[in-house]
Amino acid sequence: MKHLNETSSYEFILIGLSTDPSLQPLYFTILLMMYMVTLTGNILIIVVVRTEPRLQTPMYFFLSNLSLIDLCFSTTIVPKLLVSTLAEDRSISFWGCAAQMYFHLALGGTECIILALMAYDRYVAICHPLHYGSFMSLRLCLLLSVGTWSFNFLNSIYYAYITFRLPYCRSRHVNHYFCEMPPLFRLSCTDTLTNEIAVYISGGIVGLCSFVLTLMSYVQIISTIFRIRSTTGRHKTFSTCVSHLSVVSLYYGAIVFTYLRPRGSYSVDRDRAVSILYTVVTPMFNPIIYSIRNKEVKDSVRKLIVDHVPQSTALYCHHLI
Repeated sequence: MKHLNETSSYEFILIGLSTDPSLQPLYFTILLMMYMVTLTGNILIIVVVRTEPRLQTPMYFFLSNLSLIDLCFSTTIVPKLLVSTLAEDRSISFWGCAAQMYFHLALGGTECIILALMAYDRYVAICHPLHYGSFMSLRLCLLLSVGTWSFNFLNSIYYAYITFRLPYCRSRHVNHYFCEMPPLFRLSCTDTLTNEIAVYISGGIVGLCSFVLTLMSYVQIISTIFRIRSTTGRHKTFSTCVSHLSVVSLYYGAIVFTYLRPRGSYSVDRDRAVSILYTVVTPMFNPIIYSIRNKEVKDSVRKLIVDHVPQSTALYCHHLI
């Protein structure tokens, strides 16, 4: 605790996505556009799910949770990245860096479990449709959601604490575009093996268990799909599963690649590219993948637009959807 108090005035300097000045305006423009799409898509999903009575089901309840996570997850990283991309001063305070890493860990763990719960919800709906109402009541879904958020936000306090109590005496330059554990470990002048073991344990408890639950759910779903006699029904259900599995594979693949690797296998440029997938790309695509092809969501979005925007704009948006 004494060391933590001594270093609380310490500042880190984020290297960012690129040190090439000619590329920075391009990166800023792309990131800003992606962030605006992320905000628009996820806010729209949250509003539609909360206001449309037809969407008051467990599936859409978890989808709104996922949208809230992606909204917060992207906002934790991207605004600071946008400022750092164009500004000469790329410094971030000790407590700012700690807060960024804390929310990144908490929201990332919450997303893992919510994705698993979404997979389990689909498993019950497809494999046990007659028991769906009793297995996935809205009260149970609310308890699962509150428990997931609470567990991860409490659990991340410990990992943020053990990371920022390390002595950082090698450099102030974080070779990354946000405060993440692996690049911070490389700045410490002490052995970080204990911290890395803690990361492996956390990854095993949260990430691996969530992934296994997701995988088991989809093994059962795919097995049930192959027993469906109707080609149309089989194709429709399988198409939905492929979309969800694509997002899950992208998200978990990036997490495993970043955190669950041997100590000597880190590559700065490669790590930055992989981190972009789950901090910027995935939050932007999630509402598109999960919702745009969903007729109920599209109809609800049209209704929301018609009811709350001027008629001329509503007609234009109606043709776009």
